[in-house]
Amino acid sequence: MAGLVVSGAQVSYIGQDCREIPEHLGRDCGHFAKRLDLSFNLLRSLEGLSAFGSLEELILDNNLLGDDLVLPGLPRLHTLTLNKNQITDLECLLDHLAEVTPALEYLSLLGNVACPNELVSLEKDEEDYKRYRCFVLHKLPNLKFLDARKVTKQEREEALVRGAFMKVVKPKASSDSVAASPKSRYTPLPSASRELTSHRGILGKCRYVYYGKNSEGNRFIRDDQL
Repeated sequence: MAGLVVSGAQVSYIGQDCREIPEHLGRDCGHFAKRLDLSFNLLRSLEGLSAFGSLEELILDNNLLGDDLVLPGLPRLHTLTLNKNQITDLECLLDHLAEVTPALEYLSLLGNVACPNELVSLEKDEEDYKRYRCFVLHKLPNLKFLDARKVTKQEREEALVRGAFMKVVKPKASSDSVAASPKSRYTPLPSASRELTSHRGILGKCRYVYYGKNSEGNRFIRDDQL
């Protein structure tokens, strides 16, 4: 089969633009595969993965998997990478993994909205990422590595104490942002002054009056106070 690479118990089917796991892949390789790499495809569903009951490692990077992701029971799976997919609901994913992958020790979710860091948004910072790690370890306490970073003793202890309160809320689209034009930009100027062809002055009243003694403040004193 074109694109298929088999080396011992390792099976790779990378970059084939498949939208689902080919039936013949499970039929031919499912009974012996311990490592399966399906990265750089167009997968939206993992139907057919149940044929790979002995998997220990599963690589699903760079696909189109979302919050409806469903894994079969994989009792031996210790490594799962889902980097650069379309997962936004972290808690839903973690609850599912806790149920179907009890032996999981290595998990990577980089590049998903569910993993808040600068790879997905410049608005996120290291503190957001630390809270995310704390919550993941609360849900999956047996993890040894998360996103290619080893889980420390301190992180594990903090997850026991605070993990339940570190829930990462699924982002929701704002109605204001949806209604706004994608080309619109923030401006502090009144709306009447935004057109380049408009040369009208903008007048307004200020509630604040300067009472200082320095001459620089004279610009802000009303005429009736001179």
